Amino acid sequence: MTVTHYAEPTGRMQASFNRTVRWLSDHGIGLAGARTLTVVGRTSGAPRTTPVNPMTIDGRTYLISPRGNTQWSRNLRAAGTCEIRRGRDVVAYAATEIADADKPALLRPYLKRWGWEVANYLPTKVSHTSTEDELLAVAHDVPVFVLTPA
Repeated sequence: MTVTHYAEPTGRMQASFNRTVRWLSDHGIGLAGARTLTVVGRTSGAPRTTPVNPMTIDGRTYLISPRGNTQWSRNLRAAGTCEIRRGRDVVAYAATEIADADKPALLRPYLKRWGWEVANYLPTKVSHTSTEDELLAVAHDVPVFVLTPA
């Protein structure tokens, strides 16, 4: 059996923080760039929401799951489509997962911007100053999706 990384949110504080960030995003306030992701559940078929930090590089939008193989990343992998919301602004996307070899170039700017928030969720300690090899070593455990407007 293959074991994949997943840093599950623990405790009331993290759950409360996620609810607050999602509420703010839903009401047009993107705390540190946060947005609300809506993706259809792979088994329930019901819409699932969670706060995420989409990142734009060279005009393309990416979603990175620093917690690893989360429920939202597995749902997005299965559904292939999602919506990103901030207030009343909703954009529908098609999602394609990125190959591990291409992830270091995306992880570096992501960690530079949000490392203060997400670095502890990664399977090993890396930062925006880590070497290419160090970032490549965690790439397998960090799902990354490129989003194309639908």
